[in-house]
Amino acid sequence: MAKTTIYLTRWCPFCTRALALLDSKQVEYEAIDVDAAPELRQEMMTRSQRRTVPQIFIGETHVGGCDELFALEREGKLDALLNA
Repeated sequence: MAKTTIYLTRWCPFCTRALALLDSKQVEYEAIDVDAAPELRQEMMTRSQRRTVPQIFIGETHVGGCDELFALEREGKLDALLNA
């Protein structure tokens, strides 16, 4: 399974939804709380070119945020990306 990284904040409802989807698929992921470490927010913005959370990476692929993650699931493409 591809390494999955999600940049998030603990109070963000979109982050919670994204985590719930990943958990339902039993994905092991690295959750990086950008509120706890401001330097990691900068890392997230550099990698994703976005300022909002969540920002999700599967392997080296930048998925985007919660909406994009759920769109991949609806299109039947998420499992293939996770298992690449």
